[in-house]
Amino acid sequence: MAEKKETSLRELLADCNGAVVAFSGGVDSTFLAKAAHDVLGEKVLMVTATSPAHPEHELQAAKNIAALYGFPHVYIRTNELENELYCSNPPDRCYFCKQEIVGKMWKIAREHGFDCVFDGANVDDTDDFRPGARAAKELGVRSPLQEAGLTKAEIRYLSQKYGLPTWNKPSSACLATRIPYGERITAEKLAKVGAAEAYLRTLGIGQLRVRQHQQLARIEVLPEDLPLILQQREQITARLKELGYIYVTVDLQGYRTGSMNEICTKGVD
Repeated sequence: MAEKKETSLRELLADCNGAVVAFSGGVDSTFLAKAAHDVLGEKVLMVTATSPAHPEHELQAAKNIAALYGFPHVYIRTNELENELYCSNPPDRCYFCKQEIVGKMWKIAREHGFDCVFDGANVDDTDDFRPGARAAKELGVRSPLQEAGLTKAEIRYLSQKYGLPTWNKPSSACLATRIPYGERITAEKLAKVGAAEAYLRTLGIGQLRVRQHQQLARIEVLPEDLPLILQQREQITARLKELGYIYVTVDLQGYRTGSMNEICTKGVD
């Protein structure tokens, strides 16, 4: 089934007269970039957005993947922190960020004579609250993986089949997703939560989030990583307090995508 969907993916890519691909270096965008490069050759360009909201290690990972496969690749600087509609952090914050990113991607596409802008959204992404996806669709961005019916599991399977190093890479998202809606986003807060997560990764934890609730850091990890967190609790607490947190806690529900969106779907007591 996954192979048939991949065939559909390549067919719809072939109908495009050149494309710009939103490229983060994650599982989905790497698989899409490889397929688009195979099909379109030099008529494709991978574009990676950079800002204080994007972890440095993810930007470097995108650069490394592009170099490994010879993808044409550029970075664009985005200025969402200059937009009050974004910084005030409403539930549709991602809408305003995506508007800027997509606008710049279309500018690049037109400069190259390309008629498509692609993102790496897959079928599973329709299950979460994603205002950024709404902005992308309004501005004419296509999601080829979604159009081909590919799920996250199928993309990982096909990525492993073709030897892509990202096949089992943990999911990632911009650092603004760590800050509760309504709490103002600043470059300092983004740097703080980014430093906290970078430290936890040095302990060997791959899939994680540090959700920042003012002076409290709420750590989300997979169940199998909880023993490590507890074993290192004093060291972790000391380091996060050095970064400026007063309270450090572990979420017993563990890591889950979009946990900050739970307030949008369940309400508040």
